[in-house]
Amino acid sequence: MSTDQLLSEPETITRRPVPVARPMPSLRFRRVRALVLLVAVVLLVWGGVRLIGWVASDAGGPGSGRADVPPPPTSQSASAALVDVVAARTQGIKGDTAVGVLDLGTGVTATYAVDKVFPTASIVKLDILAALLLQSDGELTQGQEARAKRMIQNSDNAAATALWKAIGGAKGLNRANQTLGLTRTTPGTQARWGLTTTTVADQLRLLSVIFTDDSPLSAESRGFVRTLMGHVADDQAWGVSAGDDPGGAGSHLKNGWLPRSGGWIVNSVGQVEHAGHTLLVVALSDGRPSKSVGIDVLEGISADAVKATTGG
Repeated sequence: MSTDQLLSEPETITRRPVPVARPMPSLRFRRVRALVLLVAVVLLVWGGVRLIGWVASDAGGPGSGRADVPPPPTSQSASAALVDVVAARTQGIKGDTAVGVLDLGTGVTATYAVDKVFPTASIVKLDILAALLLQSDGELTQGQEARAKRMIQNSDNAAATALWKAIGGAKGLNRANQTLGLTRTTPGTQARWGLTTTTVADQLRLLSVIFTDDSPLSAESRGFVRTLMGHVADDQAWGVSAGDDPGGAGSHLKNGWLPRSGGWIVNSVGQVEHAGHTLLVVALSDGRPSKSVGIDVLEGISADAVKATTGG
């Protein structure tokens, strides 16, 4: 190619397209877009939660609402159930009844006639021992310790009378009960400690003093009382222990009975284990036609009452 040709041919110039800047979305548009995205995320999360709930419902899990999964009992519902329990177990049987159950794990409390006053008979021996331990700061003499064992494990009346005198009788029991938190318990007079009167509410409080840390008694004193209650003689092993699971940890109890012209006083208090629950149980009665009838009624009520309190 000649120089003339190079000069005569037009020069080819390649031009790149100039990019056109896109306009920035308006602030309003960006806000609307963000809101739409937020709503979409919320809907996705809500849908996932509903799906999990449906799966749990089909499986019968907690909160499924299925009729075969009853809600756990409350104090109100358990107390309402006790009304039916007592009515069923005392139908056609004369006498008065009061019952109380406290679940130490859940705090659910079921009561029936909680403030009705009953004579204690020998269940007051627990109160006598608590007063003695309180007065002595848990330091008992060998003689007092031996009497305490006979009083609780064998329900020995002579031992109870000796310790009643040791605490100062009715005045000493009254002073101790003020510290223990028993407000509706009235000591018997003239050494008739078995005619002390009490209520379910006070007996549940006394059991709490023995079986929980909410107590003016030392841990050693509480352990001493529990040990005695857990090893009562065979002829004393009846009453609220009917609510204890077979093969369980074993019940702790103290019973009392006393014949009077108006019928038998039959009482039982203690701690039992049922369906994994630790329960304090009080069952009081007066005016029963016989001791055996009184025991049968209290054992039936105790067995049903712990079920009503735990939901099974």
